[in-house]
Amino acid sequence: MAATVIVAELGRGKLVGFAEADLRPFADGCRSSPVGYLEGWYVAPELRRTGIGRALVGAAEDWARDLGCHEMASDAEVANASSQLAHKALGYSEVHRLVHFRRDLPAAKLKRET
Repeated sequence: MAATVIVAELGRGKLVGFAEADLRPFADGCRSSPVGYLEGWYVAPELRRTGIGRALVGAAEDWARDLGCHEMASDAEVANASSQLAHKALGYSEVHRLVHFRRDLPAAKLKRET
């Protein structure tokens, strides 16, 4: 099943926000499968706290529910406090925190033949 993108626009096609949702086989803290997953969510800064974000997420949740999902999940960067507050304002609860690590691998060393 393909992901969905829901957009919010003001007159004349001026886009002011979007929500992207997909299905995942599982998500941290969820008990069912598949799980609707809010992959991305944005509202223009000057229009935040006007209900646009709530409507976008609500439409994404409806999409997931129509596909048989019983749960919706999402994530936010640890440092993104405003996103965390917005999720909590919509009834989402924090279930896990995770720090990801990476490292460049040095070039492979040549093995000497003996």
